[in-house]
Order: sequence, then C-alpha cells, then structure tokens
Amino acid sequence: MLIKTMSSSKARNVFSLMHDISKASCQCPAHSQSFTGRIPASTLQRMTTQSAEMPDYAFEMACSNIRFGPGVTREIGMDFTNMGAKRVAVFTDKTVHALPIMDVVLDSLQKNHVNFKVYDSVRVEPTDQSFQDAIHFARDSQVDAFLAVGGGSVIDTCKAANLYYCHPEAEFLDFVNAPIGKGEPIRGDLKPLIAVPTTSGTGSETTGVAIFDYTPLKAKTGIAHRSLRPLLGIVDPLHTSYMPSQVTAYSGFDVLCHALESYTAIPYHQRMPRPQNPINRPAYQGSNPISDIWSTHALRVIKQYFKRAVYNADDFEARSQMHLASVFAGIGFGNAGVHLCHGMSYPISGMVKSFKCSEYDVDHPLVPHGLSVVITAPAVFEFTAPSNPERHLEAAELLGADITNAKKADAGPILTDVLRRYMQDMKVEDGISEFGYSSEDIPKLVKGTLPQKRVTVLAPRPQTEEDLAMLFEKSLKVY
Repeated sequence: MLIKTMSSSKARNVFSLMHDISKASCQCPAHSQSFTGRIPASTLQRMTTQSAEMPDYAFEMACSNIRFGPGVTREIGMDFTNMGAKRVAVFTDKTVHALPIMDVVLDSLQKNHVNFKVYDSVRVEPTDQSFQDAIHFARDSQVDAFLAVGGGSVIDTCKAANLYYCHPEAEFLDFVNAPIGKGEPIRGDLKPLIAVPTTSGTGSETTGVAIFDYTPLKAKTGIAHRSLRPLLGIVDPLHTSYMPSQVTAYSGFDVLCHALESYTAIPYHQRMPRPQNPINRPAYQGSNPISDIWSTHALRVIKQYFKRAVYNADDFEARSQMHLASVFAGIGFGNAGVHLCHGMSYPISGMVKSFKCSEYDVDHPLVPHGLSVVITAPAVFEFTAPSNPERHLEAAELLGADITNAKKADAGPILTDVLRRYMQDMKVEDGISEFGYSSEDIPKLVKGTLPQKRVTVLAPRPQTEEDLAMLFEKSLKVY
C-alpha cells in the first residue's frame, strides 16, 4: 500500500486530512458517499408505492447515439457493414433526393457493398395514409436495416415503417397514442435505424416519437415509445447549407419551442399517473434535471446563432451550431416532453385549407411545423408564466432579455416580448389569421387540441376549453 512508503508523520497528516475532508463533505445523499442519514419511512413508502393515483417518482433518460462532424455522412456505408446489414431501406423525400446529400449517402453504401432500395415518396407533414404507403414499401422490400435522410417528416416516416415492418400482425392504430389509437407499448425488437437529419429543427434523430396527421379527424397525433429511437443519428452540418432561409427560420423556431416547453413542463414527480410497470412510463415524462441541462443550453445557442443562421447561408459556424442545438433540444424534450405550443399546433397544421409557404416545395396546403408551433408561443407562455415565473424569467434571460429588477409578475410579459422580437426578426406571419383562420374556426381548433392530452397535460398550468379558446383568440394576431 502507498501509505507504507510514507514516514509516520506524513501518514498521520494524510489520515488527518482525510478525516477533515470527511467532516466537511456534503451530507446529502445525492452528492456524497459520506451520507449516513436514514431516509424517513414515510418517504420510502411514497417512493415505492405503485399506485395509479399517485404521481411518478422516477424518470428515465433515453437518447440515440449521435455522431457529429462535417462530412461524417461518408461513414454510413461502413456503419451498415459493421452491423452486418445486407439490405437497407433508404427513406427520403423528392426534394432531398435531388440534392448532393443523397449522392454522398448512396456512394457510401455502394462503396461498402451494401444493397439498398430507395423510397423517396415521403410526404412533408406525413399522414396516416402516407405512413401506410411507406409501411407497404418496407414490407415488400424485405430489409434488415433502415436509413432516413431528410427532415423530421422523413425520419418519423422511417420510424413508423420500421415499427410496422417488425410487427406485421399489428393494426395501424394499435401503437398510435390514445385516445385516437390504443397506445399499446412496443414489446418486440425493431431493426437498426440510422437517421441523417438535413434540417435543424425536429430533433427526430434523438427521439422515440413519430408524428403524423390522422386524416379522419383532421388532427395530428403520433406514436411514442423509446423503441422507435434511431440507433444512430448522423449529424452532418454540411447538409445545412442547402436549407433556404425560411426553412432555417421555421426549423429554428421548432428548436426554440422544444427547449422552452420542455424546460417549463411540469416536473416529472408531479406527472400522473405513476406507471404500474416501467414499460408504461411515457417517453414524455415532465421536466427533470438532465433534460433541463440540454434545454437551457439549446436556448443559449439560439440566442447567439439563430438569426445569423437564418440570414446567412454561408455562415457555417452559425448553421453548424443550430444543427447541434436541434440535437440538444431533442434530447431535452425527447425525455421531458412538450406542452401547449405543440398541442395547439396540431389542429393548426391539420385543418389548414390553402396556406403555403413560398420556400416549401409541396403540392398540398402546408403550415410548416415550426411555424405552427411558434405562432401561439407568445399567448401560451404569458398564460403559463404564473405557474413558475422563475423558470420563465430564466428562459427569457437565456434568450437575451434583461431581467434586472424583474418581478415574478413580469415573467409573462418579458418572455412574450422576447419571443415576439425573435418572430419579427425572422419575419414570421402575424398570427393564425394569416393561415386563413378566424374566430369562427376556434371551436374546431379547440376540439382538435383536446385529443393531445399526451402533451397538454405536461403544461405547468391546467387549462379548460375556455382557456384554449382564449389562447387561439390571442393568437389570431401576434404583433
């Protein structure tokens, strides 16, 4: 032992120092092994009781493996070779298929002798029918791995194709979130899936969520389970140079709202019900100490780089950092969840009649996801701020607001002002009225929000139908 090589005086000094450190150590169980206190029996009973009438007491962290670097897409073929994949289903959309990105992807697969079949009919803002078209393609292709190259719509479609390919006996609504679907947990293994995001917004390369429009109800819903997570996310900032400024802006607002909503969601230990089995613990669990780290860091990045990334496609640093911010926020909300902005966005995008954005090449009416989310953000965060003004003020400060001498009652107005400033800087439309909605449409928008309880229950402030109507009314005009 090392102590035997010391003189007796030095040994005494070492033991004395160790004793002093032990006395000075933090005496809490979370930070110190020297804690010897007893947890009260009442606390132990509350923590271990399995009752659906009690809030949860635990949270889980799940995330895809992430590889980041300029040009890292060239490694994809080696990744599939390393895992022994023989035939890969490649999912993309027609816009991305025509970009040099796909040349790099397919060249890597060919050089590494990986057989593949390409599906480029993914619909931007997918529907239940477009999901099922992709599922049929996967089943006809007989593959042993999946690759998604594109934005969130592509990655989510690829997740769904993988899920139902591996569960051929399942009905489509079996895994779809309740109340629209049955919300059954996924118990079987899925095939390996690698995701290559080409936009900086959804964070879908990190999450176990796949979102789509359920056309019979004209409402968005999704499938949520940790099993859906890609095995690997290839985050290559070279791809961001192909994003038009409008796409960069709306994608960035999705990042912003992911971070804000997850950070202001109810704490995980207030979410109900407590699962009777851990397989039933939802992916969206409420704010928690680990998600908070990722979400707040994403807000810091947004403050520094968002505007630069939108207005200068050649600013490689800014676009790279926003690509990473999407990952950061994805890890945050992928485990904490989102709430009202996203819950209300689903009917906004699902019920749109004729609106289109100039820089989105689609053949159907479309409110881009990030736009549909941020358009209600000023109203939402003014509404939720009284529930936890400290967090709302901190978020505003991270986004650049001066909160010197701010009072708790100022949290809503301060955060709302900074959000409006970002929206004006990025030339965001002035409210949902520009999408063709009026006060007469609000009852339908509220009705379309009600099935989104998977996310709306995570809002830090409970809301009635009247509250939702008020939030939509305030969002008709933003400025």
